[in-house]
Amino acid sequence: MDHPAKQAIAELFMQAGKAHHQAFLATDGDDPEWPIWYAEFLQGSLSKLLGVELTKSRIVYELIRLDEAPKQGDEHWSQIYAEDLIKKYTLA
Repeated sequence: MDHPAKQAIAELFMQAGKAHHQAFLATDGDDPEWPIWYAEFLQGSLSKLLGVELTKSRIVYELIRLDEAPKQGDEHWSQIYAEDLIKKYTLA
């Protein structure tokens, strides 16, 4: 899929990952509540890129769903997450 926002969404996930790691350096990134942290970080930008208003609760749900889904192929997780959310929340 070549949705125009796919790369921007994937990059947003990468930024979130780097910011989360920095925020939790003392625990080497260990954060059992990571989806909540990510949802806070992602909400505004992700909603804008997808063109739909997402609540933090919805983002937490999607992150957990995607994290628990079987991984296929060798595409980076950020690309997989971006493509999945585009398919779910946009018509393109």
